[in-house]
Amino acid sequence: MMLADFPLFPEQASTAARTVDTLYLFLVALTGTVSILIWIVIFYFAIKYRRRPDNELAQEQEPPKALELTWTIVPTIIFLGIFVWGAWAFFHVQRVPDDAIEVYATGRQWMWKFQHASGQREINTLHVPVNRPVKITFASEDIIHSLWFPAFRVKADVLPSRYRTMWFQATKTGRFHIFCAEYCGTLHSGMTGWVEVMEPTAYQRWLAGGSEGSMASQGEQLFQKYACNTCHTNDATGRGPVLAGLYGKTIQLADNRNVVADDNYIRESILNPQAKIAKGFTPIMPTFQGQVSEEDLMRLLAYVKSLGQPQTSSLAVESPRSLQTSAGAPTTTGAAASTSTAAPATNTNP
Repeated sequence: MMLADFPLFPEQASTAARTVDTLYLFLVALTGTVSILIWIVIFYFAIKYRRRPDNELAQEQEPPKALELTWTIVPTIIFLGIFVWGAWAFFHVQRVPDDAIEVYATGRQWMWKFQHASGQREINTLHVPVNRPVKITFASEDIIHSLWFPAFRVKADVLPSRYRTMWFQATKTGRFHIFCAEYCGTLHSGMTGWVEVMEPTAYQRWLAGGSEGSMASQGEQLFQKYACNTCHTNDATGRGPVLAGLYGKTIQLADNRNVVADDNYIRESILNPQAKIAKGFTPIMPTFQGQVSEEDLMRLLAYVKSLGQPQTSSLAVESPRSLQTSAGAPTTTGAAASTSTAAPATNTNP
């Protein structure tokens, strides 16, 4: 009864939990066993070969070849096995399923803010359905934090000026802890929260209750508010690239480098349009650094994503006019003009 009140590990509540725990316990058992064996051998040899009056001088002996081969080959096999096992677990945790639910998170001193793609916003609480993969895209508004879900065995540093992602799939309903695992200031210990894992029907009812519109629709409003649509149009008349189909596409820059229009590229294009200028466009987009909050950046990102993804990942080597025509987009195209995502007037980046 006492042991049940003080568990060694948090509850296993995700598809990754058993894999992570099994690998961890194997490493603990292996290192513990090897340590005990080493100490036993040390004491045995210390007694057996202790200094005696009839054995004042040590005698060198060549170790048997079989022994040398054993202590070389066996550890090599064990270490390679651990590497393969750990790599498999790592890729399993890092590869986000295609059907994952999108959630955006922002860390700040000292709270967690979550927003669902459908628009619902939460502070220090996250509602998710059971048996569905959930992808979280997150960034920090100030310093480095670390988003940790102990019961799901996933954790990642939350960095300022950079988007990162993690995912989990809860396997049981209930209430589970959220912690910040990186010391972030005076109230670090209070930067906690809860994950509410719900049955799918209950989750759908929760989603239906009150919303300001989806993140994409909120991003579209911001796109128009900042007059981004004056340059990012759906035809060749705009001074900025067409954003429809931009997300996930490989873009060629003015210096002939190729970059993928991912979350971080779009974010940088809004805040620092001069950093990566798309080939064929003039750097005229103003910076939005200090004007757009981290949450608004995520809404603009959601809007750009909603404009569709390309079927293939071909290089954008065409002229600006052909690029805009082939992208085919709604009049208020993306909030991130390539490198100019959410800006009024941008010929800078796709």
